[in-house]
Amino acid sequence: MNNSLTVKPNEYKTSFINNRRYLGNKYKLLPFITDVVEKECKGVKSFADIFAGTGAVSSAFTDKIIITNDLMYSNYICNYAWFGSEVYNKQIVIDYVVYYNALSDIQDNYMTENFSDTYFSRDDCAKIGFIREDIEKNYKMKNINGRERAILITSLLYAMDKIAKTCGHYDAYRKGAEFDKPLELLVPLAEVHNNLDNQCYNEDANELVKRVTADLIYIDPPYNSRQYCDAYHLLENVARWEKPEVFGVARKMDRTKLKSKYCTRSAATAFEELIENIKAKYILLSYNNMADKGNDRSNAKISDEDIMRILGRKGVVKVFAESYKPFTTGKSDISENKERLFLCTVTK
Repeated sequence: MNNSLTVKPNEYKTSFINNRRYLGNKYKLLPFITDVVEKECKGVKSFADIFAGTGAVSSAFTDKIIITNDLMYSNYICNYAWFGSEVYNKQIVIDYVVYYNALSDIQDNYMTENFSDTYFSRDDCAKIGFIREDIEKNYKMKNINGRERAILITSLLYAMDKIAKTCGHYDAYRKGAEFDKPLELLVPLAEVHNNLDNQCYNEDANELVKRVTADLIYIDPPYNSRQYCDAYHLLENVARWEKPEVFGVARKMDRTKLKSKYCTRSAATAFEELIENIKAKYILLSYNNMADKGNDRSNAKISDEDIMRILGRKGVVKVFAESYKPFTTGKSDISENKERLFLCTVTK
């Protein structure tokens, strides 16, 4: 790539953190969440989001020290792009995005060999594979730093998600669909200078809380048996770029190490262990009231009784509720759905 390339502002488009569909995304609930924190939590200078997902909730607390964590590397890399403490050069990112968008006539690669004419066309697969390989090559050659790498990968993941022939997840692709929108990378509008004390992790939350502390720890675990690594395996594959063997109609990789305990019958046990090890002034848990309203896969894995019992042993608990329509896979139509916030003021 010609690093001296001069790019005009109208030659590229930009994106924000919320420009991606994601199961359980809380972006529309930010006013509800921030209102509870402002009214109920005093002296909060650090905010930890330990099941951060796309980082939507963390984006509302950038005036504080932010700690993000997610078990999936594809979410970690996006969180590092948006909240990482490393300073980056915005012009470098812009130049790469413009260069990638102009690519054509690309040779076969890992993506074309495994995903052509499934979620993406052959040409888009070729472009995805080339771009991801090029990002890694330039990072290893030190042409881009860690934050620039993360931002470019994030740009690629967002671009993929926008055109994929799915219903917002990757459990299946739409056979026979017309590939009418070509891949187009946008420039993520990430802050150049974030708080130098920000931290981003890619770990099991239950292990991480044994080592980190924050004034407020926000918990938004999976609610039901739908594993996020199953829904977003392809984005995870591209983010990791280990080029694993894929199998089945959905072209999934081995996801054994990415399975969450919070999607299983042991969710309550895992939650109890998590809360016992948390070191914070406040614990804020998001957990909806799906309960027995949906099918077996949709039903909440931790009961309200268990939540109140476990949090109650840590401190004083208040519950807040807000009605909303969540983003789903399209198979559920649950009425009177409420997102609840369980706020525990820690006394023990």
